Amino acid sequence: MSILTPFLCLFLPFLLALGLVGAATWWLKRRQVMDQPNERSSHTLPTPRGGGLGVVPALLGAWAVTGLVAGDMDTLWPTIAAALALAVISWADDLGGVPPGWRLLAQVLAVAVGLSALPSEALVFQGWLPHWLDRFVAGLAWVWFVNLFNFMDGIDGISAVETLCLGLGLAAAYFAAGLMGFMSSYALALAGVALGFIAWNWHPARVFLGDVGSVPLGFLSGWLLLRAAGDGLWLPALILPLYYLSDATLTLAKRLWRREPVWQAHRQHFYQQAVRRLGRHDLVALAILAANAALAASAILSFTDPSWVVVAPITVAALLAWMAHAKTASKGQANGGAA
Repeated sequence: MSILTPFLCLFLPFLLALGLVGAATWWLKRRQVMDQPNERSSHTLPTPRGGGLGVVPALLGAWAVTGLVAGDMDTLWPTIAAALALAVISWADDLGGVPPGWRLLAQVLAVAVGLSALPSEALVFQGWLPHWLDRFVAGLAWVWFVNLFNFMDGIDGISAVETLCLGLGLAAAYFAAGLMGFMSSYALALAGVALGFIAWNWHPARVFLGDVGSVPLGFLSGWLLLRAAGDGLWLPALILPLYYLSDATLTLAKRLWRREPVWQAHRQHFYQQAVRRLGRHDLVALAILAANAALAASAILSFTDPSWVVVAPITVAALLAWMAHAKTASKGQANGGAA
């Protein structure tokens, strides 16, 4: 199987996402599909919601071309179909609201479809669990990742930065492991689409991702992480999303401890605390970018020296501590921000 060039894998998805998100933004404004600020928002101006209408088709189109060239469509088509189904349900949720139970059921079914299409020999937990238990635990982790990715989409640039780092980090991990091929092409396409979205979503955001973007994007990123783990890259698959996993899981645990409704919108995530104190979406997003770069370095260097793994938890702990105690840099909060 020939390796697709970085130009095709990264730059073309970037251009595609840039154009499609721009077209989606124009259409959302015309149809007045706007996110209105409220007491739980991190933004102060009405902003179009639904940038995922451009992001998701760009990513799926890039992946479909790669899968066709690589002969990977038997695995990829069910995942693409499940992602499209999630996008439809999430768009309905953006427009009028879908009960949490139905959304969760759709996610569980999508994950079941995705798991059924994974190569049978690709064991996420490297044979430590029986095949059925490997798939069951992986499914639980995947459903949680879809939800936490949605929960974490709360300020300008954060989801684009996280997606960019996951894509580039996984591509680098495949390269370091000597496994360059269609999986690294999927990862580069993910990064390229994220770059295209950043142009529209960086502070002050001109469009928000919306559930139509964050839910399918979390689903597809989770699929990529699970496939990497199944290919033996389980350590990068765990390290690269460690900040998102930590912020979302710790926040959920605190809300459960306080017996608060976990599906209700809130502003208790660590990154939201930092934005309230600093009034800077871009500064917080850049801090996450820097931390993710350190996580990627930890994952890659661990191939040659396992002691580098310790950098990952230290980095995340330092980032969370900074977010929880960030000093106010300016009065008030800049306009804009994700819903």
